Amino acid sequence: ERDRERERERVGFVSCLFLSWTPYLCFSRVEACPAPCSCLGSTVDCHGLGIHAVPKNIPRGTERLDLNGNNLTIVTKTDFFGLKHLRVLHLMENQISNVERGIDLNRLNKNRLSQLPELLFQKNEALSRLDLSENAIQAIPRRAFRGATDLKNLQLDKNRISCIEEGAFRALRSLEVLTLNNNNISSIPVSSFNHMPKLRTFRLHSNSLRCDCHLAWLSPWLRQRPALGLYTQCSSPPTLRGLNLAELHKSDFACHGGSAFVQPCSLASGSCPPMCSCSNNIVDCRGRGLTAIPAHLPEAMTEIRLEQNGIKSVPPGAFTSYKKLRRIDLSNNQISEIAPDAFQGLRALNSLVLYGNKITELPRGVFDGLASLELLLLNANKIHCIRASVFKDLENLALLSLYDNKIQSLAKGTFSSLHSIQTLHLAQNPFVCDCNVKWLADFLRSNPIETSGARCASPRRLANKRIAQIKSNKFRCSAKEQYHIPGTEDRRLNYECNSKPVCPAKCRCEANVVDCSNLRLTKFPEHLPSSTEELRLNNNDLSVLEATGAFKGLSQLKKINLSNNKISEIEDGVFEGAASVVELHLTANHLESVSGSMFRGMEGLRMLMLRNNRISCIHNGSFTGLANVRLLSLYDNQLSTILPGAFDTLPNLSTLNLLANPFNCDCRLSWFGAWLRSRRIVTGNPRCQSPAFLREIPLQDVAVPDFRCEDGLVLEDSSCAPGPQCPSQCTCVDTVVRCSNKHLQALPRGLPRNVTELYLDGNQFSSVPKELATFKYLQLVDLSNNKISSLADDSFSNMSQLTTLILSYNSLHCIPPLALGGLRSLRLPRHHLGLLHDAPSPPSSCSLCSRRLRAIGANPLYCDCRLLWLSDWVKSGYKEPGIARCAGPRGMEGKLLLTTPADKFQCLGPVEASVQAKCSPCSSSPCHNQGVCQAHSTELYTCTCKPGFTGKHCETPVDACVSNPCTNGGTCLSDEQTGGFSCACAFGFHGSFCEVNVDDCQDHGCENGATCVDGAGNYTCLCPPFYTGLLCEEEEDVCSPGRNPCQHQSTCISSPTGPRCVCIPGWVGPECSIDYNECVDHRCQNGAQCVDGLDGYSCVCPQGFSGELCEVAAPAPSPCQLAQCQNGAPCVEKAGSAVCQCLPGFEGQSCEKLVSVNFVDRDSYVQLRDIKNWPQANITLQVSTAEDNGILLYNGDNEPIAVELHQGHVRVTYDPGNQPATAIYSTETVNDGRFHTVELVTFNRMMNLSVDGGEPTTLDSLGRSQPPTGEVPLYVMPASLGLSSQPLNMSSFHGCIRNLYINHELQDFTRSHMKPGVVPGCQACRKLYCLHGLCQPNATQGPQCHCQPGWTGQHCDQPAAANPCQGNKCVKGVCVGLDAQSYRCDCDQGYRGALCNLQGEPAAAAAATAGVCRGRQCQHGQCQQTEDGERCVCDHGYSGESCDRESPCQGEVVRDFHRLQRGTARCQTSKPFSWVECQGRCQAGGEPGAAATAAGPCCAPLRVRRRRLTFECDDGTSFTQDVEKPVECGCKECV
Repeated sequence: ERDRERERERVGFVSCLFLSWTPYLCFSRVEACPAPCSCLGSTVDCHGLGIHAVPKNIPRGTERLDLNGNNLTIVTKTDFFGLKHLRVLHLMENQISNVERGIDLNRLNKNRLSQLPELLFQKNEALSRLDLSENAIQAIPRRAFRGATDLKNLQLDKNRISCIEEGAFRALRSLEVLTLNNNNISSIPVSSFNHMPKLRTFRLHSNSLRCDCHLAWLSPWLRQRPALGLYTQCSSPPTLRGLNLAELHKSDFACHGGSAFVQPCSLASGSCPPMCSCSNNIVDCRGRGLTAIPAHLPEAMTEIRLEQNGIKSVPPGAFTSYKKLRRIDLSNNQISEIAPDAFQGLRALNSLVLYGNKITELPRGVFDGLASLELLLLNANKIHCIRASVFKDLENLALLSLYDNKIQSLAKGTFSSLHSIQTLHLAQNPFVCDCNVKWLADFLRSNPIETSGARCASPRRLANKRIAQIKSNKFRCSAKEQYHIPGTEDRRLNYECNSKPVCPAKCRCEANVVDCSNLRLTKFPEHLPSSTEELRLNNNDLSVLEATGAFKGLSQLKKINLSNNKISEIEDGVFEGAASVVELHLTANHLESVSGSMFRGMEGLRMLMLRNNRISCIHNGSFTGLANVRLLSLYDNQLSTILPGAFDTLPNLSTLNLLANPFNCDCRLSWFGAWLRSRRIVTGNPRCQSPAFLREIPLQDVAVPDFRCEDGLVLEDSSCAPGPQCPSQCTCVDTVVRCSNKHLQALPRGLPRNVTELYLDGNQFSSVPKELATFKYLQLVDLSNNKISSLADDSFSNMSQLTTLILSYNSLHCIPPLALGGLRSLRLPRHHLGLLHDAPSPPSSCSLCSRRLRAIGANPLYCDCRLLWLSDWVKSGYKEPGIARCAGPRGMEGKLLLTTPADKFQCLGPVEASVQAKCSPCSSSPCHNQGVCQAHSTELYTCTCKPGFTGKHCETPVDACVSNPCTNGGTCLSDEQTGGFSCACAFGFHGSFCEVNVDDCQDHGCENGATCVDGAGNYTCLCPPFYTGLLCEEEEDVCSPGRNPCQHQSTCISSPTGPRCVCIPGWVGPECSIDYNECVDHRCQNGAQCVDGLDGYSCVCPQGFSGELCEVAAPAPSPCQLAQCQNGAPCVEKAGSAVCQCLPGFEGQSCEKLVSVNFVDRDSYVQLRDIKNWPQANITLQVSTAEDNGILLYNGDNEPIAVELHQGHVRVTYDPGNQPATAIYSTETVNDGRFHTVELVTFNRMMNLSVDGGEPTTLDSLGRSQPPTGEVPLYVMPASLGLSSQPLNMSSFHGCIRNLYINHELQDFTRSHMKPGVVPGCQACRKLYCLHGLCQPNATQGPQCHCQPGWTGQHCDQPAAANPCQGNKCVKGVCVGLDAQSYRCDCDQGYRGALCNLQGEPAAAAAATAGVCRGRQCQHGQCQQTEDGERCVCDHGYSGESCDRESPCQGEVVRDFHRLQRGTARCQTSKPFSWVECQGRCQAGGEPGAAATAAGPCCAPLRVRRRRLTFECDDGTSFTQDVEKPVECGCKECV
C-alpha cells in the first residue's frame, strides 16, 4: 500500500513538472490518483474494483475514465464536474438504473437502465456511438435522442423494449448501425426508419412482432433493403408465426375486430398492452406467453394479473410508477430473480401473489414500504433463506404463506413485526430443529396461527414432529447429532443470504476452478461462484441436464467437463448464459442425438467433444448456433449416416474426428466422400462398415456410383431428419412428450404412438382432445393452465390405462357424473378436477367423492354436507396448505377447509340456483328476449336469438352498425333513439362514412418544384431530377450517381462551369467516351498485324518471326527438337541426326516400347490386352529371379491355367476345380538370377513347355501327362492374359520379365495396365557380384544378394556364424553340428535312428553286447534274442527272416514340419501336419495299370494334395505358400 501511495505521488509530481507551462492542468499532490484506482498519464483506470459510487477528486486533466465492471447504480452530473477534458467514459457492466441528463456518455451496456429520459443526450452533439445493449430499457420516448444529430451507431439490443413512440428515431439521419434485436417489440410506428438513408446494419430479429395491418409497411421496406433486418420473423397471429416478415404480401397483414383500432404506443400515461385486456382499471395478461413484464401500463390500474406466463425476472422499478396498484398476481411463472426496488412506493398494495415460481432468495428491502399489504403468497418456490428484516414493514399482513420451499432455519425475530398476522403457512419445508429454531416453537405456541402443520426434518429424534408441539428443551445444538439432511441444500445457504455464493457441497474450489468430479452426483450443483472459469463434473451419475439457468451469471466460465456421466437428455436452453465457454466435454455419455437447441447460448464455443456416445446420425440442425466451433469429435459413436449440410453451420470447423463409427455407405452418403476430399479437415480415414463390398474402405476413396441404395431407390428413412419423430412444437425424450406453453388449440401432428407422458399445460385447449383415446400407452396427461370450462361424459372414454390426470388452473364449472367413468387405473389424480384454481364456481356433482384431490385453493367452494368428505380428507395428514376457503352457504363464507369443524358442514335446504346452474346452465334462463338456450361442450351454453337481437345472451338489439358502414378505419356509433348511426373517423379522414381523405398537401412544404402526394394524415414529396431530401430541399452533386457524365472509370470533378472528366489512359473526349486507336502509328515489322488495345497495341507475328514488334526471325529447329523421344528418354545429336537414349526397359527408335519390367512389390501385376488367335498360341518370355516360388503367368478367371515357379522349376498347372489338378514341370531350374527363356505352345487342348530351348514337356487338359511329341498344343479360352505377383494358389513373384512375345509379336507393356510396384528395366544385377549367392534385382533398396546357406554379407562373401543345433529334433540323443546348416544326432544307449527316436540297438551291437545272434545275419534289420531263439527285426520297407526282401510299394504316414530355405532365412510351417512317404519297390508288371518301361516301374505318389500353409522364418518374417505332399502311393512310370 505504501508503494502504491508513492506511485500516486510520483504520477502527480511528474504531471506537474511536464505541464509546468499550463498550470490549470497540473496534477498537484492534492489531486493524486483517487483510491483505489490507478492512473497513467491522462487515463484513470477504476474498472473491476466493486465500487458503489464514482470516486471523488478525479484529476481535472483526465481524458479517459474507465469505470467498467463495478456496482454503480446512479450517475449524476456532479460526479464528473470540472472534467473539461474528458473524452472517453466507460460505464459498462455496472448496476446503473438511473442517468441524469447532460452527461457525455457512449458506453452504458450491461447495466440496469430501465428507462431513457427524454432529451438525455441533448448536449451530446458530437456523440457518434451509443451502446445501450443488455440493459432493462422498456420503451423509447419520442425525444430520447434529440440533439444527438451525428449519431452513427446505436445499439439497443437485448433490452425489454416493448414500446417505440412515433418519431423516436426521426432526428438520426446519420445513423449507419441500429440494433433492436432480442426485445419485446410487438409493433412499430409507420415509417419509423424512413429517415435513415445511410443505414447499413439493421437488426430486428428475436422480438414479438404482431404481423397485423399496422405492420404491413415494414414488409416492402425490408424487401427494398435485402441486406437489412435479416431473420425478422412474425410471432403472431399463429398462422404467420415463424415466417419471415419480408416474404409476406400485403394481403397477409390483416386486422380483425378490435385489433384495427389498437392505440399507438404512447408513454404519456401508459396504455393497455396489445396482448392483454383492460377494464375497470384491471389489466388481465394471464396465460399470454409473456416472458417479461409489459412496459408503460395504464397508470390508473389497481390490479394486474400476470399469472401463468413465462416471466423469468422482475426488473428494477417494474411497478414503481403505478401508485394505485392494490393487487399484483405473478403466480405460476418462471421468476428466479426479483430486483430489490421492484415494488418500491406501492403504498396501496394489499395483495402480492408470487407462488409457483423459482425464487431462491428474497433481496434485502424487497417488501420495504408495503405498509398496506395484507396477503403475501410465497409458497411453492425454492426459497432457502429469509432475512430477519425482510418483513419489517408489513405490520398489516394477515396471511403469509411460505409453504413448500427449501427453508431449514429462520432467524429470531423474523415475524416480530407482523402485528396483524392471522394465518401462517410453514409446512413442507425441511426445518432443522436445533437450538436456532427454539424461538420459533415458542412463537407458534403463543401465537396459534400456523395452520399447515410445520414439522421438523432433522435431527432424527424430532423428525416429522410438529414444531409447535415440541417442548423448548428438545431444541438443542450438539456435536453428537446429525443435523444435515441428505439431498437438501447446503445449510450454510440458510444463514448467509447476503454473502457471496459458497463452494457447492462436497465440491472443491481452488482459484477459479470448481471441481465436483467423482462424487456420484445425480443433480447439477447449485450456487456456483460467479468467478468460476472451469467446472469439472466428470465421473458422476448425471442423466438429465435440466434448464435451470445454472450458467447465468458465470461470465468468466471457459471450460465445462461433463465426461463419463450417464447423460441421455439435454434440455433446450441448459447452457443459456454460457456464451464465454470455449470448451465443452461430453465424452462417454448416453446421448443418442444432438440438436443446436441443446447448445443454445454457447455462441463462443470452440471445442465440442462428443466421443463415445450413442449418436446415430447427424443432420443439418445438429449444430446450429455453433459458428465458432473449430474442433468437433464424434469418435466412437453409432453414426451410420450424415445428412447433407450437417456441418454447414460450422464455418470455422478445422478438425473433425469421425473414426470408429459404423457408417452405412449407401446413397445417402454419396455427397460425403467429395466433402471429405474438399475440406481436408477430418482426422484419420473414417471407413464404411456396410454394405459388405465396401467394408473397411475409407469413405473418401469410395467412388460416387458405389454409394447406392437397394434397387436404386433412396431409402425413405426419416430417423435422421432434424426432428420429424417429434412435433416441432414439442420436445420428446424417450416416451415423454412436452408441449407446454405453445398456444396449442389442438393436438399437434406427429406425436409418437408410444407416448406414455404427455404435457399439454399452458395452452389454449377449450376441451379435452378426443384423440387422446388413440394413444394406448398413455399413463399421464397434463392439461393444466388451459381454457377447459367443462367436461363431457365421454371426455376420458377408452383411457382405462391412464394413471395420472392434471387439469388444474382451468375454468371448470361442473364435473358430469359419468365424465370420469373410464379412468379405472387412476392412482394419484393430481387432476384437481372441478375444484380448481380460478374456477368461477364450485362443482355440483360428487363424482369425485372417491378420488384424492390436491391444490384446491382459490375456488369458491360450496361447503354443505356434500363437501364434508373433502374437509375430512384435507385434515388427515394436512394435505392442503390451508388456503382453500368456503364461499357458501350462508354462515360458511370465508371458513377454511382445514380448520372448520365437521359439524358445520350441513345441508339445510336445496342447493342455490347459482350453484345448480353450473351443471345445468340453462336452468337459470340466461338467454334474454325469448332466446333459446342450448348446452355447449366448451362454452357452457349458447343462445339462439330471435330476429332483431344479438349478443351472447341476445341482449343487444340489432342496429344500423351491424353492416359496419364506416370506411377507412372509422368507428360506427349507433343512435338508439333514431336507430341511425354516425362515424367517428380515423385521423386524416372525414365525411359521413369517413370516405373523404383530408388533403394534407394543401399546406405542404415540398421545395424545388417537387410534387406533393397526399397520404393518410401525412404527405410525401416526389422530387424532380437532381433533387433529394425529405422535402426535396437538397440538390444533388453534378458528379453524383445518375448525373455523372464521365464514362469508362474516369474521374468526375465538380467545377463552377459544370462537371469535368479526367480520363484514364486509352480514352479521350469531353466525357472520356472515345477509344483512341494506337494502331494509327504502330511499328510492327515483317508484315505483322497490329491489334489496338487499351492505352497501347500489340503485334500478331507471322510464322517464323517473334519479338514485341515481330523483329526477330526464328532459328531453324535442331534435330532433337524435331525428334519425339518418348518415356523420358534424353535426345543426343550424332552426325547431324537425333538419337534417343532409352531408359532401362525401353526400346524402339523413339523408346516407345517397354519390353522389360521389374516386379518390386509383392502385390503388383501387369494386365495385358486380350490374346487373339486362340486356340492356337505361342508365348515366349525371358525371366530372371532368385525366388523359389511364385506366379509367372495366368489367364484370369475363365480358364484355370497358371505358369508358376515351384522350388526353382517352371510348372504349368491345370486345375479345373471339378477334378484333380494336373501339372508339368521343367527339368531345368531358373532361379539362379540369370535370364532364362520360357516358351509355351498351345494347340487344341494340349500345351508344350520348353526352357532355354530344352526338351519340351507336354500337358493335356484332361490331366494325363504324356511324352512330348512336339505337335500337341493346349487349348485356352480367349481371356485376359496377365503377368502378376498376386498369388492365386502360391506365393507372389519377385524378379524381372522381358521380351514377352505372344504369337511372335513383341508385347509393349506401356499398352498394358500396370499396378504400382512394377518398374521398367532389368539392368540392376549387372552392377552387383554375389560370390556365394544369387542377385535379386527387385529388392526395395535396389539389387540385393540372396546368399546360400552358411554365407552372409552384401556380396555373400562372409561365413555365417549359425548354431545348427538350435531347435534340433534329436529325441533321445545329443546334437552334433556338422556345418552352419546341418547336424547329426548321437543316440543314447538303447535308441537308434536319425533322430534317435527308435528303441533297440543295431544287430551287430546287440550281438557284441549279449554274445548271441552270431549265427543269424539280418541284412536290413536288427537281431534280437527271444524265448524262441534268435530273430530279425526288419527296418521299414523290408521283410523276410533275414530282412532281405523289400516290402511292396506303400505309403508310410509321417507327421512333421515342412522346411525350406528362403534366401538367407530358414523357414518352417507354423504347425506340423501329416502326409505319406512312398517306400518299397515295384516288380515289373506287378501293379495294375503301371506302364512297363525299360527302367521298370517306381514307387511314387499317385495322388498329391495341395495345402495353403503359413511359414515362419528365423528373420522374423512370415508368409503363406501352397505345398504339395503325397496322400497315396503306388507303382508308376519312373520320371
